[in-house]
Formats: sequence, C-alpha cells, structure tokens
Amino acid sequence: MKHITKVFGTLIANDDVSIAIKPGEIYALLGENGAGKSTLMSILFGLYRPESGEIFIDGEHVEIHNPNDANRIGIGMVHQHFKLVDTFTVLENIILGVEDVKHGILQYDEAVKKITNLIQTYQLNVDLNAYIKDITVGQQQRVEILKMLYRDSDILIFDEPTAVLTPQEIHELINIIKGFAKEGKTIILITHKLNEIKAVADTCTVLRRGKAIGTVKVSDVSVEKMAEMMVGREVLFTVEKEDLTPGENIFKVENLSIEGRGKKVVKDVSFEVRQNEIVGIAGIDGNGQTELIHALAGLIPLHHGTVVLNGKDITKASIRHKYETGMSHIPEDRQKHGVIMDFDLQSNLILQNFYQSQYQKNKFLRFDAILENANTLIEQFDIRSEGGAKTILRSMSGGNQQKAILGREMAREHDLLIAVQPTRGLDVGAIEYIHSQLLAERRRGKAILLVSLEIEEVMNLSDRILVMYEGEIVGELNPKEITVNELGLYMSGAKRGASHA
Repeated sequence: MKHITKVFGTLIANDDVSIAIKPGEIYALLGENGAGKSTLMSILFGLYRPESGEIFIDGEHVEIHNPNDANRIGIGMVHQHFKLVDTFTVLENIILGVEDVKHGILQYDEAVKKITNLIQTYQLNVDLNAYIKDITVGQQQRVEILKMLYRDSDILIFDEPTAVLTPQEIHELINIIKGFAKEGKTIILITHKLNEIKAVADTCTVLRRGKAIGTVKVSDVSVEKMAEMMVGREVLFTVEKEDLTPGENIFKVENLSIEGRGKKVVKDVSFEVRQNEIVGIAGIDGNGQTELIHALAGLIPLHHGTVVLNGKDITKASIRHKYETGMSHIPEDRQKHGVIMDFDLQSNLILQNFYQSQYQKNKFLRFDAILENANTLIEQFDIRSEGGAKTILRSMSGGNQQKAILGREMAREHDLLIAVQPTRGLDVGAIEYIHSQLLAERRRGKAILLVSLEIEEVMNLSDRILVMYEGEIVGELNPKEITVNELGLYMSGAKRGASHA
C-alpha cells in the first residue's frame, strides 16, 4: 500500500501511509484507538476508497472497489465488530455471498464437507446449525474466521481477533496464525496487545493519529518501546493496588438460577460485593457469565433467586429502577446493549438520565446542559471523534465507543459498578487509564463486579475471584494466594470446591 490518505470530514484517518508485506509474513499494525489501523485495512478490503494512494498485490497494481473485489484477489478480513446476520445459522453466514445454487435451490453438501474439514483442521469448534443470536461472542469470532478460510484467502486480515477470546483460545489462535504463515499466507494483525505481537508477529508498523510513526522488527524491540511509540509517552504496565478493608455489603445475590437454550445456564449462584472491593468473575467464555450479568442488569429474566442492592430487593425491578437504586453497567456487547449507534455522542452520554432535572425542563431537553456534560466526559475520558459531542456513534472507532460508555457509567451516581470486559478493544494507554479509574472507584467506596476474559486483568484488579464453570461458582479465590495456572485449572473445571478467599 503506497501513500494511502483517507479523510472523513475534517478528520484525516490515514495520512500518507505506506506499508509493504512479504508472503508468509505475520505483520502487525499497532496504534491507539482511532489511530487509523482499521481504516487502513478497510481500504485494503474494499470497504472504503482512499482519497489518494495505490495498492499492489504481487507487484501488480489492483483496484479494490468493494469486498467482493478483495475476495476475488484473495484478501479476507475478520472484523472487530462481526459482520454476521443474527437470524441466520452459522452455516448460512459462512456461505453467504458464495452460495452453491442448482436450479434455484441452495446446495449445502459440499459446503458442509469443506467447513467441517476446516473446523477439524483448525479446531474452530462451532455448531453449524446454531443461530448466530444463540451462540457466544467467542463462537461468533470463530464463524468470522471460518468465513475467511472458506473463501480460500491468501492475505488474511485479523482486526482485534483476540478481544473476545479466552487465554486458551488465544493460544490456539496464535498457533493457527503461525500455521497460516507456514502455508505461505500473508497475515496482517491489528491489535493493541503488545505481548501477542511479541509472541506471533515478525514485523510491526506503528500508527499514531493517522501517520506511520515507524516500522520495526518485532524481535529487536521491547514491549515497553512499542508502547512508547504507540502513545508517545512511557506507559505503566503494573497495577498499583493498595490494601483496603471492605466496607458494608452493597450487593447480594442469593441462589440465582437462569434457564436458556433449553437448560439451566446459571445454577444456584450466590455471592456478595462490598464497599472498597473489586470482585472478579473468571471463566472460559460460555460458562454462564453472560447470562448471569444479563439477568442482574435486567436484560433477561431470572427463574429463581434474590438480588439485593443497597438493602433493597431489585430482583424484579425495572432496568430504570435498578439504575436509580445505584447500579451502573458496562455491557459486554457495547453496540447491542451500550449505545444507540445512530444517535450522536452527547445523546448517548445521557441515555439513562435524560429525564432528570439537570437535562430537561418542563419535558423539553436542555441541550446546553447535555452538550456541557458531553464535553466534560470527552475531555476526562479522552473520547476522540471527528465532530466532538455531535459525532454520530456509528462513525467512531470501537475503542472510542467503549470510552464513551465507560465515561457515562462512571460519571453517573452509583454504588455498584458492573464492568464486563471494560478494556475490550482498548490500547495500552487507555487500559492503563481505565484500570486506574476502576481502582479510584474502589478507593471511593464503590462496589465493583468485574467480569473479564483477560486472566491477567482479573488477577491484577480483583480482591476476590469467583470462578464460573458450567453455570456454577466452582471456587472463591484470593489472587494473592494462587497462580495464573491454578486459576486456569478452576476455569477448565479440573479443580473445584476449595476456597482460598
């Protein structure tokens, strides 16, 4: 890609960027949220057309007008936000656009054979007959990878591929990516995770504010140096967490059970969260964490149990009443449950409290107060966008959408913060800031329920860790007294019952 420039309104997303990648190379694109990484790869995949610049494949100049052009010349892309149809099956999503049709009737047999072989070869286990809306985020990720493999792509673009994967799945994916490279495929990896770049990549180009800062051989630079190139300053990787004495019990869950997919997905779960305390929930994706949090937040019904917040029974309370009782919620799926994509940023920042007196008078919205609130949060949480408070959410990067949700939920009046994957898709500088904010919440006496697939995040931030396996809490652990490997044994179901809390 030579001299690529892409502009959105007044925002220069890519500013004269050039990159060159060899066959069989694993090439990483590194940068902060909004640095232009996904935009550059969206140009290569045909989702955007650049204002200027050229693309060459095997020395030949190519014109890529749309993703079909990209597929025809062997370019595939796994997107950070999945391009899947919720009401289609896994099989239908994989073959969508390249269907085999005979006399107007879809032919599935050959597709099933090929996909089944890919599943077995790369250990991407997923039920071909399941509907996308019924499978976990991690399984949806596998569907995206299978879509790309099914199209026999030679240039494979992975945009934040491990953001929703467990440590075990990440290890497997890294091995799969290395296998692709050995087969001669060209891999482009967009990620914020520096350790993964060190583990898998050969070469890394760093983007900052749309410009290519430099290209380095990964084996020759440290993680700290790459982080400094990315954010323009030294980044702290350690979490400084002081010892605090837990205060009053803020949140209590007793004997909670949830049914879904024809079975009990959460089984008789009980726990409590106190002031000055971060309780982490660890587990491999798909073991009931999502359903547990959805029930607590009011997104799905619970079938048995009691939920108490600030001494009030909120088991059957409305979502608004839960918020007014002192709950804040950073959801796992930010686009489905966290924001309204076609609203502007300032409106998304008042979704739960637009009706309160500071934002309305005589049932008319006070736009001056709404704008002032947005500008305060934009500055405090470094939310970057083309048009500031009036930017439509859909046009913002995933990381900046996440920062908007974090800012909104932390700024609201609350006693309990439920944080699910709070740093998903964020760069190291933003992760450092979010971790510091969570610890500041803890110092202010808030109760925090943290759910994360990042095992290091759970270990570093939590005062207590609850491990979920097949819908049950199989261990309550003190992170000071266990190792990552021991936590992994509980997560896999190989160990259960003992309490180290």
